[in-house]
Amino acid sequence: MRKQYDVAVIGGGPAGYVAAIKAAQLGGRAAVFEKSVLGGTCLNRGCIPTKCYLKTAELMEEIAGCAQRGIVLDAHPLVDLPKAVAHKNSVVKKLTDGVAGLLRSHKIDVYYGEAALATETTLTCGGETYGFDSVLLCGGSKPGVIPIPGAESKNVLDSDALLDLEALPRRLAIIGGGVIGCEMAAAFHGFGSQVTVIEAMDRLVPPMDEEISAQLKKSLEKKGIRVLTSQKVSAIQDQGTGSTVLCQDGTRVEADKILICVGRAADLDCLGALKDRIRLERGKVSVDEQMRTSIPNIYAPGDINGKHMLAHAAFKMGEAAACAAMGRPEACDLRYVPSCIYTSPEAAGVGLSEKAAREQYGRESILVGRYFFQSNGRALASGRGEGFVKVVVEKRYQELLGVHILGGDAAEMIAEAAALLHAEVPADEIADMIHAHPTYSEAFMEACAAALGRCIHLPAGQP
Repeated sequence: MRKQYDVAVIGGGPAGYVAAIKAAQLGGRAAVFEKSVLGGTCLNRGCIPTKCYLKTAELMEEIAGCAQRGIVLDAHPLVDLPKAVAHKNSVVKKLTDGVAGLLRSHKIDVYYGEAALATETTLTCGGETYGFDSVLLCGGSKPGVIPIPGAESKNVLDSDALLDLEALPRRLAIIGGGVIGCEMAAAFHGFGSQVTVIEAMDRLVPPMDEEISAQLKKSLEKKGIRVLTSQKVSAIQDQGTGSTVLCQDGTRVEADKILICVGRAADLDCLGALKDRIRLERGKVSVDEQMRTSIPNIYAPGDINGKHMLAHAAFKMGEAAACAAMGRPEACDLRYVPSCIYTSPEAAGVGLSEKAAREQYGRESILVGRYFFQSNGRALASGRGEGFVKVVVEKRYQELLGVHILGGDAAEMIAEAAALLHAEVPADEIADMIHAHPTYSEAFMEACAAALGRCIHLPAGQP
């Protein structure tokens, strides 16, 4: 007799394991089907491993600045890459074990193997068939692929392979200047590699506010990272033990290892026998606000729908899908999902960019305020005076439309901005809020005051 579940979840990543737990909390019998390791891309191959490396790179940067603080170090620090890999793996294991423990505590069955839909009410995994009332397709995403002649070279790596290297490449070329490309560039430059980033668009991380993107490029270049924008790669050629990246305009980049990271695509393998019946839009599963697909009892939260390919968005989508599947639909508000880049300095944004706001509301209907960390006491005392907070405000009602940050702890600061956007608190009220001093977050208050022409800690006449 086959096992039957109220909610079956294909994929144990951020959307999947959260959805299973939510379904169990609502009284449902739930099961998770995972093809590899619980936690998904974010935990095993993305967010968490890269943050381990970026912290190591940040420490190397801080050590380099010790002399000006009166700290004398006798030896030049070096990164022991095998130990860095081991530390990364230990952190990942602790968190994956934690996810497994959470699922056990909620009495959720976990099956390992490739799972795919067989019918509207059954799926197969490991040669067995399982029944369900509702199913959540949480297959996530996989690295995007672009056809580059020579990309089959042994020197070309994806991010998974790069994160497990145990010998530091002297020269690293990164094709793709998105979030992953920028973070990998910062990490391996901090380790000691010569890094070149090659981006086909005219700026890094195109979804970010243009001003933040431009300043991020300057910051990376100031560190010594070579950044090439508006450069399309035509081929990769092996030469001796290394390779050459050839750009369409004739630019050549010599490298020992090459990382290709040009975005991610929805992983649709879990659709199985229903792949021609579930509606897709541009290669991603089409869903409504409750994550329901074109088949009513089938849901698709997370990267697979392409709405926001971010773990924290997947958490929310997974909860929403589970609630709907259990007959308790709740709104899934994805208007104010923060985006973060964990370089040094960090970059983060939520809401509308300045360009998007002017297009939507009209050029003259938008106010912009900036406050630079070079005027912030906490930032200067910490040696993190680079960057700024930028707010975008609707002029008539002083509605806060977007917040964009480049600077220390930007990824933490953006939470306040997201909360206030969600609560629809206007810029004038934020400018009146008392923030602790000295803190980085004061800059958010000051930027709102600057947008309204009320900033005390900016020279008169400065925009």
